[in-house]
Amino acid sequence: MMASKPVKKNPRLASGRKRARQTVKLNAANTSLRSKYRTAIKNVEKAVAAGDKTKATELFAKAQSVLDTIADKGIFHKNKAARDKSRIAAKVKALALAA
Repeated sequence: MMASKPVKKNPRLASGRKRARQTVKLNAANTSLRSKYRTAIKNVEKAVAAGDKTKATELFAKAQSVLDTIADKGIFHKNKAARDKSRIAAKVKALALAA
């Protein structure tokens, strides 16, 4: 037998219905921001892997902005954003020193 998701009931109270509507909107917004965050990191790492120093530094500057914004909004914890920023900064710096 396949287990399926439990069926959610619609809220009866108006406040519950409003909360359900808000949750759908917030979930979509947060998903979009998380995707933007991951894409920014991947783009920098691809540039580093390709050995393109100028592109990597340019993308890193953009990625820093994205990481800070998402940490401020609370999508990811501030320490995670700082850790990710530090790691990609080290990769970009290593690429610059190697060239």
